[in-house]
Amino acid sequence: MKSIRVTLPLFFVAFLGGIAGGYLAVALHEPGRESLIRDFYATENAVHVSPHSIRKKIAENANDFILVDLRSAEEYEQEHVVGAVSIPAYKDKDHSDYGAVERIVGAFRGLPQDKSIIVYCYSMPCMTGRKVGQMLTEHGIYVQHLGIGWNEWRYFWTLWNHEHEWNVAIADEYVASGTEPGEFKGTRIISPCVEGQFGC
Repeated sequence: MKSIRVTLPLFFVAFLGGIAGGYLAVALHEPGRESLIRDFYATENAVHVSPHSIRKKIAENANDFILVDLRSAEEYEQEHVVGAVSIPAYKDKDHSDYGAVERIVGAFRGLPQDKSIIVYCYSMPCMTGRKVGQMLTEHGIYVQHLGIGWNEWRYFWTLWNHEHEWNVAIADEYVASGTEPGEFKGTRIISPCVEGQFGC
């Protein structure tokens, strides 16, 4: 009986201590506002790529990146961002092909791994790039995401370019047709974007 009197309070104290310790551990690990903001911007900068920087690299014929068009092969052939390669995540313009994991992953594995790989799809809110990006991370491949999609690149040029560039950077010079990536043959413009951390 004496052992029950001693054991019961010890068990009760240990139980309360466990609950308090668990609560304290969770409370201490919940990120604060500043931490959430820092993580958000770290993720944004790691994943998103500015269309200005890509447009500038295209004009300079830079070869440190590969731009990947995820739209259907049919849409790519009709028109695409000059220099982009096609790895379709769509069977045709009306049907996605997200189930073709082996084909999509295999095509990305076949790209040079010493270059930044940047994907784009239909538009800024299009989830195709995000879905394919997630699929690729599950296979150890990490890609970046162009900050705009095909629709903005082709049809809303003034949405993402600086106003003083609207009549200097000609949208048609940054678009190609056919099954091959194509080459930029337009006029090189001087970008207002600086290099490095604060570039646009």
